[in-house]
Amino acid sequence: MRIAIYHQMSVTPSAGSAHAVLQLLLTPQSGPTQKIESWSLDVAGIGNAGRFIDAFGNGAHLVNQSRPEGELLVTVKGMVETTDRHGVLGRVGGEPVPALYKRMTALTKAPVTLYGKFRGSKDSRIDVLHALMARVGEMLGVAETAETQTQMAADGAQSQSQGQGGTTKALPPASDYAHAFIGAARALDIPARYVTGYLVDAEVGQTAFHAWAEAYDEALGWIGFDPVLQLCPTDRHVRLAAGLDALGAQPVRIVPAGDGVKDVLVSVEAAE
Repeated sequence: MRIAIYHQMSVTPSAGSAHAVLQLLLTPQSGPTQKIESWSLDVAGIGNAGRFIDAFGNGAHLVNQSRPEGELLVTVKGMVETTDRHGVLGRVGGEPVPALYKRMTALTKAPVTLYGKFRGSKDSRIDVLHALMARVGEMLGVAETAETQTQMAADGAQSQSQGQGGTTKALPPASDYAHAFIGAARALDIPARYVTGYLVDAEVGQTAFHAWAEAYDEALGWIGFDPVLQLCPTDRHVRLAAGLDALGAQPVRIVPAGDGVKDVLVSVEAAE
């Protein structure tokens, strides 16, 4: 699938800041599941930005802002060709050793009720990971219809799902599902990492970034799991950045912290 992405965000530095630095993890890398045909990133000062591949294999920019005033507009535009490999990325060269992703963080601590039943399991790792994804859905809730699944896919947005008796309940953001899966996998001594990206057909007006997890299998390498949608990532997913948790894979960060990031315009669509 060819996916056209246009995403404009506003970032507001702290009032009175003499200097600020934007860290941007907004440059996806080509790999087994995607090929970047074109990509551009625009923000004031981008021409002099520091550009590098960080310790997790993400394309990163550090953009200095001298005496920033008011909102800064960050614009992402690109075309990506994706391939459905049933979530399998395999082993990608230049990445850190998988054991790094066994490290527990404050955001990835999972209750034993989530993973305890899988301790000592004789099933294959693949079967355990699929069962774990289903278990996360059982505990946090899943969308009842494909339409609702699409709506709840946007990270940070709360969606509605039909509960028993026809009542509705708010579902957690996608980041909660990813963190629960990752924490449970790490508790089972399985390397797992947090992934930020885009999702085709995410509900208009919702937060643009989606989130899912990847876990490591000795035979197949890295495999993606999307606990929100209860499936392995497909050609609708565009992988942007990875890290130990949502904080490490945060696409836009400003130091000193300001008023956060707000979406101005988001379009993630299958291209003709």
